[in-house]
Amino acid sequence: MLKKSLNGAWNLQIIGKDSSLVPREGISAKIPGSVYGALLEKELIPDPFYRDNELKVLPLMENDFCYTTDFEVTDKMLGCDALLLRFDGIDTLADVYVNNVQIGCAYNMHRIWEFNLLELDSIREGDNQLKVVLHSPTKYIREENEKVAVQGSQDAMVGFPHLRKAHCMFGWDWGPRLPDAGIFRDVTLLGVKKSRLDSVYITQIHEEEGVTLDFDIALELFSHKESGLASDGGRIQIAVTAPDGQVMTVEDGPGEEQDYKLVVKNPKLWWPNGYGEQPLYQVKVSLLDEDGSELDVWERKIGLRTMTVNTDKDEWGSCFAHEVNGVKIFAMGADYIPEDNLLGRIHQERTRRLLEDAVAANHNCIRVWGGGYYPDDYFFDICDELGLVVWQDFMYACASYELDDAFEANITQETIENVRRIRHHACLGLWCGNNEIETQIEFWKTSEKQKYDYIKLYEYIIPKIVKEEDPNAFYWPSSPSSGGNFENSWSEDHGDMHYWDVWHGNKPFTEYRKFHFRYLSEFGFQSFPSLKTVESFTEPSDRNIFSRVMEMHQRNRAANGKILNYLSATYLYPKDFDHLLYASQLLQADAIRYGVEHFRRYRGRCMGTVVWQLNDIWPVASWASIDYYGRWKALHYAEKKMFAPVMISCEEIGELSERTFCIQEPGPIEKSARLHVANETRKEVRGTVSWSLRKPDSSVLEEGNCQVTVPALDGVWLEKMDFGAYEEREIHLEYSFTVEGQVVSQNTCLFTAPKHYFFENPDLRCEKKGDQIIVHANAYAKNVEIIGTDGDLWLSDNFFDMEAGEYVVSIMSGDAKHVTCRSVFDIA
Repeated sequence: MLKKSLNGAWNLQIIGKDSSLVPREGISAKIPGSVYGALLEKELIPDPFYRDNELKVLPLMENDFCYTTDFEVTDKMLGCDALLLRFDGIDTLADVYVNNVQIGCAYNMHRIWEFNLLELDSIREGDNQLKVVLHSPTKYIREENEKVAVQGSQDAMVGFPHLRKAHCMFGWDWGPRLPDAGIFRDVTLLGVKKSRLDSVYITQIHEEEGVTLDFDIALELFSHKESGLASDGGRIQIAVTAPDGQVMTVEDGPGEEQDYKLVVKNPKLWWPNGYGEQPLYQVKVSLLDEDGSELDVWERKIGLRTMTVNTDKDEWGSCFAHEVNGVKIFAMGADYIPEDNLLGRIHQERTRRLLEDAVAANHNCIRVWGGGYYPDDYFFDICDELGLVVWQDFMYACASYELDDAFEANITQETIENVRRIRHHACLGLWCGNNEIETQIEFWKTSEKQKYDYIKLYEYIIPKIVKEEDPNAFYWPSSPSSGGNFENSWSEDHGDMHYWDVWHGNKPFTEYRKFHFRYLSEFGFQSFPSLKTVESFTEPSDRNIFSRVMEMHQRNRAANGKILNYLSATYLYPKDFDHLLYASQLLQADAIRYGVEHFRRYRGRCMGTVVWQLNDIWPVASWASIDYYGRWKALHYAEKKMFAPVMISCEEIGELSERTFCIQEPGPIEKSARLHVANETRKEVRGTVSWSLRKPDSSVLEEGNCQVTVPALDGVWLEKMDFGAYEEREIHLEYSFTVEGQVVSQNTCLFTAPKHYFFENPDLRCEKKGDQIIVHANAYAKNVEIIGTDGDLWLSDNFFDMEAGEYVVSIMSGDAKHVTCRSVFDIA
C-alpha cells in the first residue's frame, strides 16, 4: 500500500463576520491542529485560558473556517485500484473538496472519514488542491435544538447533544466553553492495490499447554465489488514476536483458505500494575500478492491475558470486580478527561507523562470518561506498557439524544470503528455505554419514548455491536448502573456507583465509612491548583477566590464557597491567599484518603476506587489530582500512599466522628484506633506493625509493635487500641508497616480537627543536597509541603507528616535550585 502524509502546514481562512481577523490570503496552520490553536500561535487572539478571555474568543465559533493545501498525485497512485483520502479525525462539521469539487462531508469527530479520489473526474497527476470547510458548531447546535429540544448538562451549551463532538468542549463543571474546530488527527493518502486488511481480530484461548491465538481476518476488496476472505485478495502471513525475540509464524498458500492459529508455549502473561509484569507480543499480519509483495500490513502489540468483570452473586448482593487471569483485582485509579481544550496541543509525550505520573502514584486503572473523545492509539499503547486497566466509556454523557435513523446510522459506524481500533489492547478492561445517563433519565422524568430510545441505544444497539466486533469483552450499559433496565441504578450492593454526598451533598469526610459500595467509579473533592498555576491565568488583583476571574476558573458554580465551608470545619482561617490554596489541597487529599482507606479495608465487598478526576483540561479549580501544567497536588502524593500495593491505615474514632461541633454538650468521647494492613499483591507479606502515641512535641506516650502476616489479596485487622485517658487535642498516632527492614507504608492520624490540635512550632528547615531534599523539624509537623521557589519539582514524597528529626525525599524531576517548606502549623 502506498502512503503519503498530508500533515504539515495548511492555509486557514475565516468565513463569516470575523473574516478580517486574518489576512485575506489566510495564515499558515499546522495539521493536525485547530482553529484556536492556529490563531493563538499567530497572536491573532488572546490566550483563551487567561483571565476571562474565554468570553472574547467564544464568538469566533459562530464563523465557518476553510483549510486548504496542495498535494501531489503520482502516476503510480493513479494506477492503484483505490486512492483513499483518509481523515483520522475532523472536528466536526466539514465539507471536503478536491479541485473545487465536493467529494463528501463529515459530521462526527469520533469517526474516520475516507473518500476514494479515483471516483473523481477532476483528480489528476501532479498538483491537486484539497479544501476542508468547517461549519460553525455553535450555530448548528442552536438551530438543531430549535427543531428538537434535547436535555443535557446545564454546564454545557444548550443543544450540545445534537453534535457528535466532545461534549465537554461546549463547557462542563470543570471546563470552559471553547468548542474549537479543526483537523485534529492525521490526514493521509492511501494507494490500495487489489485489497487491504479491513479487520483483524485475535481470540486468545488460554490452556495449560499454552495460549492459542486465533486470527479472524477480513479484507476489503477494491478490484472486486465485494468483501471476502483472504484467498479472494491475496495471501496472509502472520508473525508473532515474543518479548524474548522468539518468532512464531503461520501463513497460507495462494488460493488457500485456512484457520490462522498459532500456539504460544510458555506464555508470559500481562498483568495490571502492581500484580506482575506487562510483557507485550509484537503481531504482524501481512497481506501479500501472488508474487510475495506486500499489499497491506497490520502491526500491533498485544498482551496475553484473560480479562472480564466478575459480577457473581454473593452475600451482599453481587460482585463487581475486574478479573485478570482469573484474579480479582482491586481497582485503584482515576477518571481521565481530555488533556486540553485545544486538541492540537495534546501529543504523545504529554500523554505519556500524565499516565506515567498515574502509575507513579500506584494507579492500576483509568476510566476514560464519556463526555470527551476516544483517545489516540498511543494512549492505549502506553496503558498497555504501564499496566493501566482501561474502563472505556462510549462517548455519551449527561444527555438525551434524538435517536432517529440518521443518528443511529452515524453512531453505528462510530461504534464499529472505535471498537475495532481499540479492541486488541491488553489494557482494555471493559466497554461502558455512557456516563450517568441511566440515572439522569430517571431524574429528568423523561417521556416513555426517551426511555425506549435509551434502552434501544445502550442495551441493544451498542452491546450488539460490541458482541459482534469484540465478543470476548465485557459490556456495561452505564456508569453508574446495577446492570441496566433502570433497575435500582444507585445501588450500594450491585454494579458501580458515583458517590457525591461528600462534596455535592456537603457531608463530612467520615460519611464514607457508612457505605460499602461494590465499585466506586466516581467520587471526588475539589481544590485549587498551586499558586504558580493560579498566577498563569490571573493578575495580582484577581487573587481572591471570589473575584470574577477566580470564579470564571471555577465551573462548579458556588464551589469556591463550598471549599471554604469545608475548610472552616477543618483548618484555621488561612493567613493569605497562597495558604488558602495550600489548605484546599490538604482538604482534597484528606477527603479522598478517608474514602479509599475505608474501602480498601473492606476488600472483597468493595473492589474499586476510581477517583474523579486525574487531570485538568485548562487551569482551573477542580477535582483533579494533577493540574493543567502537570503539577501534582497534595491528592496525587496522597494517592501514592493510599494506592500502595501494601498499605497500613487507621480507623480512628475521636472528635471528628463523635462530636461534630465543639459547642455540643461536654462529656467523654471515645478515642480509639484500629490499624489495618491491606495487601494487594499476589504474594503473602510478612512484616512488623509499629505504632506510637505521641504528644505535639513528638515525645512518646505509648508505643508497641507486632509481627503480622497478610495473605495475598487480603487484609488484616489489628486489635482496637483505647486512648480514652488522653486529651484528644494533645495526641496523635504514628504508625508504620516494615517489611525486611524497609518501611513500606506509614502515616499519622489525629483525634480532632487539625484546627483544634495543639501544634507546636516545628521550625521547619529544608536543604537540597544533590538529588535529595532533607527536611528538619523540632516537633510534629503535618502535611509538610516542599516548594521549589525558582522552578517546579516532582518528588518521591510531599505533603507528608513527620516527627521531630529529619525526613529525606528524593527528587524525581524538576528544575528548581532552591526550596522552602511549610506545614499545617503555618496556615494561620
